[in-house]
Amino acid sequence: MAKDTPEKIRCDACPVMCYIADGKAGACDRYANHGGTLVRLDPLTVIESGARAVKFLDQESNSQDWDGDVIQGDRTFVTAVGAGTTYPDYKPAPFIVSQLVEDVDMVTVVTEGIFSYCGVKVKIDTDRFIGHERAVVRVQGEPIGHVMTSEYGSKMLSLGGVEHLTGGSKKEGRVTCDALMALCNREAVEMEIDEGATIVVQAGQAPIINGTPEKLMRVGCGSATIGMFAKQWQPHVDEVIVVDDHITGVLTEHEAGKQLGMTPSGIRINGRRSTPGRYFQVAEPGTGWGGTDVEDPLTILKSADPKKAWPGLRLLMVSTTGEQWAYFTLDDALEPQPAEITAPLLASCERIAENCEPSLCSVLFMGGAGGSLRAGVTENPVRLTKSVKDALTYVSCGGAEAYVWPGGGITFMADVMDMPTNSFGYVPTPALVAPIEFTLRKSDYAALGGHMDHVQPVDSVLSPEIRKVAAQHGQPDPHDHQRHRARRGKGGA
Repeated sequence: MAKDTPEKIRCDACPVMCYIADGKAGACDRYANHGGTLVRLDPLTVIESGARAVKFLDQESNSQDWDGDVIQGDRTFVTAVGAGTTYPDYKPAPFIVSQLVEDVDMVTVVTEGIFSYCGVKVKIDTDRFIGHERAVVRVQGEPIGHVMTSEYGSKMLSLGGVEHLTGGSKKEGRVTCDALMALCNREAVEMEIDEGATIVVQAGQAPIINGTPEKLMRVGCGSATIGMFAKQWQPHVDEVIVVDDHITGVLTEHEAGKQLGMTPSGIRINGRRSTPGRYFQVAEPGTGWGGTDVEDPLTILKSADPKKAWPGLRLLMVSTTGEQWAYFTLDDALEPQPAEITAPLLASCERIAENCEPSLCSVLFMGGAGGSLRAGVTENPVRLTKSVKDALTYVSCGGAEAYVWPGGGITFMADVMDMPTNSFGYVPTPALVAPIEFTLRKSDYAALGGHMDHVQPVDSVLSPEIRKVAAQHGQPDPHDHQRHRARRGKGGA
């Protein structure tokens, strides 16, 4: 007689609605069948405050506000990491937790949202050319985003979004989803940019461009570098050219050099002259000096002006990170010849590098909290939107402070470096699964039509199965925002 096969159970955590056999996980690897029970494989995550600075005197109450509890273990912030979803959307959020903060009852509503409309904004601290604006960014040959407008000292990428997740081929959606989840979970992703570079991006790490790790973010454009170091150069050199893809600076033409009484050198460079001492387009973008394609700095020079230049003129050429420099003197034919750099000038190049910040990749998750997600908070979703806009409700993402965009809806961004590890998952629709929390006073929650019958005290949520993480260095402490909202209930600003 054939052995009975245990029945599969159906998971309703996302629109895929997997049938899962006993001992197996669904397509997302986040839910499994454990003896006929649907279980969440990732644990619910809470953030515990570390030791805090002691406030000896509260100016308002004229009394000490520290009770001797260094760890402040009673200040547990329940994140939505591992909480589960509200799909098929009529259900309240998995956890609606109440907690006393400064004698005011606060509520935190946590859920893992299924975000089809989501992506990441990537900031790459480099002057190196990675691709032209609007160039397509690819992973495994599939388009996942594009190059955005550069910012000061950084290149920017916009990756993901609904058009790549669901608007293209099935492979494009899958590859995009995989890349987004890896980036948000602080993993490395290799990308190719059309007519540009191959780049490895990982949050919190230096970018790797065409196989070479970046080290420094530029101290400023060529003009700014001239202004910063002109006084240090003036006694030791007759001319300085700071090579930069944006603005190349020429010291004696620049206002800084003029005000220091420097003599015009007659050194002339290629490019389109802007204001005195500032030149655009001295070379093509690239991975050489100052984000140009220059490997030999002399290639940007024209012949020196014989009416102004003189034999023996001392010329320093340097990049905006101080990593590349060259020192020359003019011979009798007014041609630059390599010379041994002096100690003060070498120190100035090292100082440029010293003033450059480390080159890093920053990854900001960006998503929109749709109507179905908001329905898990209140039966009247628009009230949650209004409450967020009125600053009565604080939005966080895995405990990290979220920036909420102005205008309609709840469109937010959060730095993945401020979130617990492995905060993001996916569903094979494809879409990203990301944590989101809404914190507000319990009275305000009742006023917006919240699911009051599902509110539970925080102590009932804490169990041995949850994952406890400490607030990371530099991460906004979510408890501070709870306290701020609690004070507002007492008439505070």
